[in-house]
Amino acid sequence: MAVANLLLTMAVYMLIPTMPIWLTKQQGFSNLETGVAMGAYGVGLFVLGAFVSFLVQRFRRNLVCIWSAAAMAALVGVSYYLDVQLCRKYEFYWMVLQRFTFGSLFGLAQMVLTSTLIIDTCESYQRTEANHSAAWFGRFALSLGPLTGLLLMRYIGFQAVWLTTVGLIVVAVVLIRLVHFPFRTPEDDVQMIGLDRFFLPHGFPLFINLQLIMLAVGLLLSLPFSEHFYAMMMVGFLLALLAQRFVFVDAEVKSEVVTGLIVINAALLMLLTRTQQIVAYAAPIFVGFGLGVIGSRFLLFFIKLSRHCQRGTSQSTFMLGWESGIAWGLGLGIALFNGHSQELLLTALTLTITSLVMYNYTHNWFAKHKNR
Repeated sequence: MAVANLLLTMAVYMLIPTMPIWLTKQQGFSNLETGVAMGAYGVGLFVLGAFVSFLVQRFRRNLVCIWSAAAMAALVGVSYYLDVQLCRKYEFYWMVLQRFTFGSLFGLAQMVLTSTLIIDTCESYQRTEANHSAAWFGRFALSLGPLTGLLLMRYIGFQAVWLTTVGLIVVAVVLIRLVHFPFRTPEDDVQMIGLDRFFLPHGFPLFINLQLIMLAVGLLLSLPFSEHFYAMMMVGFLLALLAQRFVFVDAEVKSEVVTGLIVINAALLMLLTRTQQIVAYAAPIFVGFGLGVIGSRFLLFFIKLSRHCQRGTSQSTFMLGWESGIAWGLGLGIALFNGHSQELLLTALTLTITSLVMYNYTHNWFAKHKNR
């Protein structure tokens, strides 16, 4: 299930650095049109969330995830056919609809996968560890996905990105299909629309704080980085794993997020003010390290904030804050700052500093309202 999460998320993140290039250079989209299309994915993430609880109650929960992922693959397959086989130029509104639909299907698949399937495969005492491990696999995709996409586009072309995206989703579907989920009798009074498994209302301050951080990251990822940047991000993720095991194991709870934000701020300052070769290594490592420790701690905060039977809802809320922040930051970066990297980096730095100030209040709020 963790590998399925990695592959499904990689399929989405492969398009972060590659699709904007394809839209502007091959499809003739303006920067504004490209940014709107990429940001539409973030809006789509929320569309089907209110129906998640109803769907997993009325249908087999694994099949809901499988069919939504299969629909993602079909949507990308149709896009490949129109682009490569028929050589058709895309209309702006069609691309916005395609990205919006892709986001809604991925949002549904991820909510079912993280809020239901991964939890249901574990004993109750292992569920926090399972959530933590699966989330790390999804986090790795933020470096492995763009890295794979850029390499494919450089050496083969964007058509290879289309096909690999479909292939990754299909393999993820096969892996989910291999896991047995026993039939569960649906509840009699389940409502069609609800917040269960979708959004945790009393976690809203945490959600906003996380989204601000990821908005800055999305802005940063809208810059035209090479494969090297994303490879170094993976090094940062691995260092964050080691730090959690050996550095932060007995540290104050607040220290991880504060350290992560300080490190990301340092990366942004380096990109703003320095041009030495070392920056090409240090900045992405710092970004990966910061995201690693921040993501792990915020995920645990959402779990601890949830009440009885709300663990799945906390997972979905975390996913929405993480994914929508990246998507909207990416869209804004392309639409408003394309070619103006200094202004973009200053905006991202302002957001991370604001997030750091806000976190001092958010953490105290969390300490008073946590349930675990």
